Amino acid sequence: MTTTQQASPAIASTNDIRACFPALARVHNQFPVAYFDGPGGTQVPSQVVDAMADYLYHHNANTHWAYPTSEETDAALEQARHTCADLLNASAGEIAFGANMTTLTFHLARALGAQYASGDEIIVTELDHHANVAPWQRLVAERGVRLNIVRMVPETGQLDWNHFEQLLSKRTKLVAIGAGSNALGTINDIPRAIRAARSVGALVFVDAVHYAPHALVDVQAWDCDFLAMSAYKFYGPHVGVLFGKRALLESIDFPKLIPAPDAAPENVETGTQNQEGMVGAGAAVDFLASLAGGESRRARLTATFAELHRRKAELSARLWQGLAAIDGVRLYGPTPNLPRTPTIAFTVAGVASTDVARRLATRGLFLSHGDFYAATVVERLGLGEEGLVRAGCACYTTADEIERLIEGVAQIAKS
Repeated sequence: MTTTQQASPAIASTNDIRACFPALARVHNQFPVAYFDGPGGTQVPSQVVDAMADYLYHHNANTHWAYPTSEETDAALEQARHTCADLLNASAGEIAFGANMTTLTFHLARALGAQYASGDEIIVTELDHHANVAPWQRLVAERGVRLNIVRMVPETGQLDWNHFEQLLSKRTKLVAIGAGSNALGTINDIPRAIRAARSVGALVFVDAVHYAPHALVDVQAWDCDFLAMSAYKFYGPHVGVLFGKRALLESIDFPKLIPAPDAAPENVETGTQNQEGMVGAGAAVDFLASLAGGESRRARLTATFAELHRRKAELSARLWQGLAAIDGVRLYGPTPNLPRTPTIAFTVAGVASTDVARRLATRGLFLSHGDFYAATVVERLGLGEEGLVRAGCACYTTADEIERLIEGVAQIAKS
């Protein structure tokens, strides 16, 4: 048994974790399927699906009415807010749900933008997923806002922090920054960004979609104003989650129907929500918490994330080293000794990324390819339409799967 498969005193073994995921029993072309597509969406454990099915089978109703299933729905949604709040070290009144992170960010941007005037400035970065660029870019046309874009250093896949600080000014109203790059795995120094933003009185929006599955967020320690994440990136259903400081959420004039609630967080949520998805998001957090011991959910999450970080760092370092040894393979982003998620981006000389992914799939290795909506990253790397091949390690990834992937890429590079 490999190191990554051994049981830790604090957390379930990789084998025990894998037993929770029915998708891992899939076979393709007589190969057991290895899912390296987690950065685009992880597989879902039985506990999450069971929680969603139980809600739909036994408690399904709309909210705030005086009969049992409606009251049960109210309680289930409130519990989901509390559970997701524990993941972020927030309060339930600061957790809003929506269709996805992109929709929530457009909604927030439009509401915040109503307070901005021509000449006000917003900072985004070249490293970001465009869900954290396009919503703010829209305000350029709608409000006359100036969008300042922090450069990425192509050689390292990291931000140019000197450029970031040069862009800050007294006109800066908001800094919108990703905590982790979904394309390259880069982890940004969010505390540094927030300190800089505070020096000019700006608010901070953090895109934690790629970061939250790999490192435990603490919005209180960071002191960010807003943060968004997606449950389907951490073993949940397709639903988005938005954190906002409660006083801020209640100060913003979100577009809504007149009878809808004015108090946070429901003032953020438009129309009937994906209630089973909200339940599933909470169940995904509870799944992660269930892997470790501890008195509180936050304590269990802390233990889970610490051990999963160790395991995934070991796996991704081996993957980096193995791919780096293959002639014709080029790796992108920070090296394993620098802050990064277990997401590895690469290309194979002379082979289109689409073809690399397709040929790996014939061996039961499922990887994503393209620009992953981080189009500026791919453009700055000069890679064209084909973009990158991306492999991500999840809680269910094994050392054997890593070796299979290295061998598969080596075979493609030889051909």
